[in-house]
Amino acid sequence: MSPSEAFDPSDTAPPAPSRPAPGAPSSLSPSRANDFMSCPLRYRLRVIDKLPEPPSPALARGAVVHAVLERLFDAPAGQRTADRARALLRPEWERLLGKRPELAGLFPEGTDGAAPAEAERLLDQYFRMEDPNRLEPVARELYVETVLESGLKLRGYVDRLDVAPTGEMRVVDYKTGKAPPPDFEDRALFQVKFYALVLWRRRGVVPRRLQLIYLGSGDVVTYDPSEADLLAVERKLRALWEAIRRATETGEWQPRPSRLCDWCGYKALCPVFGGTPPPYPLAVGTVPAVEDDGHPAVSTEAEPPRGRIPGSTQPHFP
Repeated sequence: MSPSEAFDPSDTAPPAPSRPAPGAPSSLSPSRANDFMSCPLRYRLRVIDKLPEPPSPALARGAVVHAVLERLFDAPAGQRTADRARALLRPEWERLLGKRPELAGLFPEGTDGAAPAEAERLLDQYFRMEDPNRLEPVARELYVETVLESGLKLRGYVDRLDVAPTGEMRVVDYKTGKAPPPDFEDRALFQVKFYALVLWRRRGVVPRRLQLIYLGSGDVVTYDPSEADLLAVERKLRALWEAIRRATETGEWQPRPSRLCDWCGYKALCPVFGGTPPPYPLAVGTVPAVEDDGHPAVSTEAEPPRGRIPGSTQPHFP
């Protein structure tokens, strides 16, 4: 799975003037859960040490494409066109560069301030996959949060939440990479299952459909979860959080080599590649909890007015 397939708005959040003080995490997002599952050392360096990673072209493209698709729905139905999306691309890219000027150096071809050329291709692909004029999302870049009975706080940002005339929810996540092989679909669905669990605990209703839109390959992956599915996700997250708690207390964060190492910004600090991690910043056995930053990079707008998906007489999503 490439970085573009695992895009999360918080991954490209602009750096604070000074790095936050190290501390133990007090909540879990899908991206950070994936970090720990793929490599505990990477999780430690990102979440506890709070070391910045160098920006990547994939995450920069993902950020601007997500921003355009969010803003596209500001226009009324009938005016959400590919031309409008292309017109939004440059101002959204300039807005992102205002927060992260170093991103401009990732795309030498954009010396005149133009957005990455690949971003326009991804937006054109979106219009071949879906007609946004038939949709009225109830929310875009929706922050969701819940606290489980165990005390674990789950949080994240949903790209788009649709509601059918029957009241059923569809959780939509845009991916700027290519769809994974069928054998890896379950791993890819973890993020939207996480969101479905949070929405279920908050609203008391299991989302009817989870949908991944892969702009890089033109594929759509859907899954209709059950309560049993989401209970299994909850058990997995509780076990994961317990493993994180133990590692935080003991200071033992082992690297886990894999193909993902090719995209890791911490290779210079990893023992697998001859590096040395910085000294563990917390006293072993004493772990003050701090909230990690989970705000989106591109938008912190309020939730748009709630609406419905017009033009459908079906009780379920197509």
